Amino acid sequence: MALTAPRAKRAFLLLTLSASLFAGCASMAAGPAKVVDGVLTGPNGMTLYTFDRDTAGSGKSVCNGPCATNWPPLMAGDTDQASGDYTIITRDDGKKQWALKGKPLYFWAKDMKPGDRTGDGFNKVWQLARP
Repeated sequence: MALTAPRAKRAFLLLTLSASLFAGCASMAAGPAKVVDGVLTGPNGMTLYTFDRDTAGSGKSVCNGPCATNWPPLMAGDTDQASGDYTIITRDDGKKQWALKGKPLYFWAKDMKPGDRTGDGFNKVWQLARP
């Protein structure tokens, strides 16, 4: 059965709208990080880490003050919302930080370029963040 011009136009609009809605949902589910070579990276392409002394699901980071200078948190904006395995915790200073499966996410100040992973295993308590 052939579609008439008005029906074809309506079908095209419905398909376009559906594709747009699906693309929007997919981008929301992606979260604040992406996976590169099996490791999470932030929006800037830099490697993300977790801290063994953080308790998953506690909603807190134990890396504050000088620790956070060396291990900058992956900050969440005021309008960001948790999605899937990504949650948002409130730091001691009141700012928001992203967490994956309840573990806060951090950068390492000594990583100089995307792909650097020099913080992995640091002091036996810092690990690469993996999905």
